[in-house]
Amino acid sequence: MADYSTNFSFIVPLPDTAAQEYALDLAGKGSSIQQGAEPPADFPPGLADVTEDWWFETDAESSPGQCGLWLHSENGGIDAVCAFIQHLLQKYSSTEPVTFEWSHDCSKPRTDAYGGGAAIITATEIKTMSTSQWIQENIGLLTPPEPYA
Repeated sequence: MADYSTNFSFIVPLPDTAAQEYALDLAGKGSSIQQGAEPPADFPPGLADVTEDWWFETDAESSPGQCGLWLHSENGGIDAVCAFIQHLLQKYSSTEPVTFEWSHDCSKPRTDAYGGGAAIITATEIKTMSTSQWIQENIGLLTPPEPYA
């Protein structure tokens, strides 16, 4: 049996400790909903649609003069983490994009097991791309080799 994983790890900057506490509380609610709890009345409707994909973890990340949230996973949750980040960017009127990359991996060699992707998230847009998507979009752009004599 092979074990598949989708990994990411990055830090989202937040404006202050109050924003950090809000984000941690919201992430905890999302995780509880994913595990079967009923959504609380104050849970953002846009996030309720992605809780089945809420497979990521959150931790406070602070250094002098900076607050942030460390988002990480070995189990995926790309759609949910993108929506969560966008919610935070909208709530705190951030104009800075958040970017991250992920990898798909497997404990045994499998032809469908490896790859990854990247995301760029703003308050108004989420753009993602997988490595397989990139290959499909670019394979036709290559110049064919000269035939061998």
